[in-house]
Amino acid sequence: MIRKIKRLFNKGCTEYGLLADDDRILLALSGGKDSLVMAQLMAERARIFKPSIQVEAVHVVMDNVPYRTDIAYMKDFCDALGVKLHILKTSFNESTDKRRTRCFLCARYRRKAMFDFAVEHGFNKIALGHHQDDFLATMLMNLLYEGSFHSMLPSMAMEHYPLTMIRPLCLVPEKDIASYATEAQLVRQIAPCPYEDRTRRSEMERLAQSLCTLHPESRQSMWHALEKGWQ
Repeated sequence: MIRKIKRLFNKGCTEYGLLADDDRILLALSGGKDSLVMAQLMAERARIFKPSIQVEAVHVVMDNVPYRTDIAYMKDFCDALGVKLHILKTSFNESTDKRRTRCFLCARYRRKAMFDFAVEHGFNKIALGHHQDDFLATMLMNLLYEGSFHSMLPSMAMEHYPLTMIRPLCLVPEKDIASYATEAQLVRQIAPCPYEDRTRRSEMERLAQSLCTLHPESRQSMWHALEKGWQ
């Protein structure tokens, strides 16, 4: 399984041009299995001569959301990879925009803290741990709730920041990441968000998984449809 994941990871990086010489990449580390696997693969990739890239990691702590991750474990994890870990703290005030959910505000302020830090410290890319199932779930959510056919991109230049977001696990199914994490003995941080299951995204993730289980060929069909939209 580890060999398969590495093959799909390298294929995604190559096919979508995610890496280039002199990239300084900030790895978004939540502590979940997806970000742990992404960080391990990116750290390994940084040791390859071409393209020459530098990677560091960041974990954002949201002070007013009632869950915590094991910071000590993540520090030990990054130390073993030879990757510097930065811990950021932020919070949000939901009274400033009562039209938005706590989930939306949490995500917005986490991203802002991470983007501001990346710019201030000279990074040009941020790597996220989104896998192929995340792409498909986003596509279904936009299709069913907005009537539009689009999803996140493997690589996307930010509009208001001199940064590019990359998703090097874009070709990797979620179930394969889970198997890799088990095989590599990665300790997933059990820190469920108390608002997570209330979101439409969770429903779409379950729908995407059901479709791929019932009709395995649908995974590649949906992915090819997304690729056509990116051209």
